[in-house]
Amino acid sequence: MPTLREKAKDEIDAILSKYPTRRSAVLPLCALAQKEYGYMSPEAVREVAEILELDPTEIQGLVGFYTLLHETPTGKYVIEICDDLPCALRGADQFIDHVCHKLGVNVGETTEDGLFTIQRVMCIAACDRAPVAQIDLEYYEHLDPDKFDAVLEKLKSAATSGQEESGADSDSRN
Repeated sequence: MPTLREKAKDEIDAILSKYPTRRSAVLPLCALAQKEYGYMSPEAVREVAEILELDPTEIQGLVGFYTLLHETPTGKYVIEICDDLPCALRGADQFIDHVCHKLGVNVGETTEDGLFTIQRVMCIAACDRAPVAQIDLEYYEHLDPDKFDAVLEKLKSAATSGQEESGADSDSRN
């Protein structure tokens, strides 16, 4: 099986050229590896470490720290829902219950079709727009069950058609 270096040589070179030291490129290279493999497997950690000439434990420490880097396989879409106190006061817990029921999985699990993983997160800086979900870095705000269900349908449709969805209608993002 080809390595990350073999699969993405040009991208790796472009990333490395942007930074004064190899060590500085660790997060962009982890993001590239995760995009390629779906998560930061032990093999992906070792490959990034080799490219950067670092110890794999240094890379693993960063992977364990940053919530956007996943140590286990996730769905195509990672649904992060804030449940910090301000969001909880605006219905985040009930919203999480709806999402879990709608998708048929619990928080931390991935749907059988591999499309969706649900995660609780603490503060995504949108307290005044709760309930809010971040799906692959895209914010969906002022959500209710109907708005979420519409977002879900758009994402499912995009996944089955092979297109990337750039977000829902502006009223669910703003």
